Amino acid sequence: MVTNNQGSGAKLPESDREDMEVFLEKMQQVLPVLGVEAFVQTSVEPRAEEKRELLTCKIRKITSTGYLTPNGILVLSGSEAVLKERSSAQKWPSVMVQRNKLIEDVGLVKKGEKYVFTKDTEFSSPSSAAAVIHGGSANGLTAWVNANGKSLKEMQNQ
Repeated sequence: MVTNNQGSGAKLPESDREDMEVFLEKMQQVLPVLGVEAFVQTSVEPRAEEKRELLTCKIRKITSTGYLTPNGILVLSGSEAVLKERSSAQKWPSVMVQRNKLIEDVGLVKKGEKYVFTKDTEFSSPSSAAAVIHGGSANGLTAWVNANGKSLKEMQNQ
């Protein structure tokens, strides 16, 4: 009986493996833009010495909190989203697909007159997170602000 110490996985030539890694990297960049977040890796917790700046996104009496990550933005558990979608939601169906998937997966649950995030949820961009929170199109660069009221756009221009 012959045993294989390499496991049951097939061996690939190095060039094929590199091609596959490049392809996977490109797919991980493209799919979130198309609204497919299944392959977005959630960021690991920042090290103690790393300081993350908390940001808020508000609309009416709804408030969400999060922070920027290498992949986009992480909306923290307990954050809120509007209950009713706005008319602008029809213009951006991919955002509403994402929102509806969160509701279906119990990542967003109805509590009174709003939705609440039940877990930390990472989005590929501040705008996609803001759109889910606002229930329609939103500019994440102006919707997310720091504790001093400065928008992401203002912080980037510094």
